[in-house]
Amino acid sequence: MTQVPSISKTAPQPGKLQRAWQIFLRYKYVYLMFVPVAIYYMMFHFIPMAGAVIAFEDYSPRGGLFGSDWVGLQHFKDFFGSVYFWRLMRNTLVINLYGLFFGFPAPIILALMLSEVRKTGFKRTVQTITYMPHFISVVVAAGIILDFFAFDGLVNEVLKLLGINPQMFMTEPNYFYGIFVGSGIWQNVGWDSIIYLSTISAIDPTLYEAAVVDGAGRWAKLRHVTFPGILPTIIIMLILRIGNMLSVGFEKVLLLYNPSIYETADVISTYVYRMGLLNNDYSYSTAVGLFNSVVNFTLLVGANYFSKKMGDNSLW
Repeated sequence: MTQVPSISKTAPQPGKLQRAWQIFLRYKYVYLMFVPVAIYYMMFHFIPMAGAVIAFEDYSPRGGLFGSDWVGLQHFKDFFGSVYFWRLMRNTLVINLYGLFFGFPAPIILALMLSEVRKTGFKRTVQTITYMPHFISVVVAAGIILDFFAFDGLVNEVLKLLGINPQMFMTEPNYFYGIFVGSGIWQNVGWDSIIYLSTISAIDPTLYEAAVVDGAGRWAKLRHVTFPGILPTIIIMLILRIGNMLSVGFEKVLLLYNPSIYETADVISTYVYRMGLLNNDYSYSTAVGLFNSVVNFTLLVGANYFSKKMGDNSLW
């Protein structure tokens, strides 16, 4: 007998809109939690981007955003030909490179060291002490730094006890890089180590057990298990750090610097502040800020592309 093939009846597949609605209903509370975040970024990040058009205009309050005279790339040409251009680029890059070489590894090293501490009380004490500076406001932190490094401050008093002549730290340009980067490490090393500590705690314990069976000591486990376990996180954080290479803490620099140390302390963000708010040159300062953002975006994309080519870790 010839068997007649049976026709299987399948339920019709839902359309894309229906599937999207089902997903929304399933995760509706998550999406509702995202609404305030979306509103914040829309109001304070995306809508203000329309103001970047004044970088190509000779902006005047009377003419408004779309009624001012168009000048094209003139403000960019003025900035690139300015006597301040190379000084601003040098200071911004040097501060960020110092922060990258000294500040970026600091929380990683702290997290690795804390992960090896077995006494819970001592570990929590160290974590608390290193976390606390992060919660000090920038204004208070800058005041502490100015008081400590003043001519009659704590640092010079210690130098006197050691037989070293007091130094004018806050009026000598050569000291600013070290003070700024060092104080940044003091403020953020504990807080930045949290993400690495959480990554270390998520490493599979059986990997350590296997390493012990193979005869690995504490250093070998740290090198072959712990560090590779946090390496993807390190790469992602490094990409984000490179993407902000031309961004320096504007408020902190503004509170610490003075005209006598502009040679090493003046950065792009403080220059934008002086030109835009103090000199009322809105178009020129917007052009400088837009240049800064474009370079940061290019560095971010380049770092992500390089990381993706070298390994499997990337932001997208």
